[in-house]
Amino acid sequence: MGNVSQQHPYPWPIASFTGVGSWPGDDPDEAVRTVLGELPDLPHLPELPGRGAGADMIGRTGTLLVDLPIEVQPTGWRVVDTPGRDLARGASFLSYDLDALTEHAHSYTGPLKVQVAGPWTMAASVELRNGQRLVSDLGAVRDLAESHLEGVLAHLANVRARVPGAELVAQIDEPSLPAVLVGSLPTASGYGLLPSVDRVRVETVLRNLFEALREAGATPAVHCCAPSVPVDLLRRSGARALGLNAHLVGRDHDEMIGAAVEDGVGLMLGVVPAVGGREMSDPATNVDPVRELWNRLGFSPDLLSRAVVTTPTCGLAGASPHHARAALKALRDGARVLRDEPRK
Repeated sequence: MGNVSQQHPYPWPIASFTGVGSWPGDDPDEAVRTVLGELPDLPHLPELPGRGAGADMIGRTGTLLVDLPIEVQPTGWRVVDTPGRDLARGASFLSYDLDALTEHAHSYTGPLKVQVAGPWTMAASVELRNGQRLVSDLGAVRDLAESHLEGVLAHLANVRARVPGAELVAQIDEPSLPAVLVGSLPTASGYGLLPSVDRVRVETVLRNLFEALREAGATPAVHCCAPSVPVDLLRRSGARALGLNAHLVGRDHDEMIGAAVEDGVGLMLGVVPAVGGREMSDPATNVDPVRELWNRLGFSPDLLSRAVVTTPTCGLAGASPHHARAALKALRDGARVLRDEPRK
């Protein structure tokens, strides 16, 4: 299996490690400096949801939507007729973040990861004017998917203009995707469940997005830290990297993950806790789930640190600054273990 990496070069250097996306605090300048300094091989544009509405995952991606304004209601983000204060605030936050990136990374060359909420998580999270989730209306989903695709491509073009040497990895965050597929999202009343969305429809929307990302010169990646990630569906849709929580990957995932690796899909595996409260394990123990998975899959040990990037189990927004920095060090140490001691 050692020839997989020659057939499919990965979008990151060997023994890479990175963050999922979010970071504690509210200072974009400090966040960008820290991420560039601590994640030299695969930095990312940090998200700072601690700033409030508009900096959260849904609001941030909402600012990218074209001709589909949303605003905060007591129940969450909702489609409205005209853009208001909430979107303006979200656009300001994103502008500050991009300015900080420009200042500190304008001469950077190499892979750079940018995260946006995916179309199905947006559809599951944003409400229609009647209060029902947008995912319940297939016509609205189609409009959202088109608006989202156009906005994401414009965002990536903006990032590329600011960091011309960047090789963009576009991480599509889809934490709600499993719930969309199995029909476990509650209705507006909370008493019922919305029906599941047809897998072919889900796959078509994602394939259109991933193809457009590739045509724009970005590597399409998906992150989903929920259990029951539809690995096969994401691979078939054209994702070239998958972000998963290594602690939630059971033997029932082995066949799907093996097929993905064989297809040259890279893995971003969450191994370090996203929040404090317990001590970090030693580096080898942190990555044991990854080494055990690799052993079960039967791939060549020397492919492990090419194909796999270590990450926290989820975003670091809820962590203390001390824990967040300690997590990045633990990721670096874990990535080295995978390179130097791939077998447990």
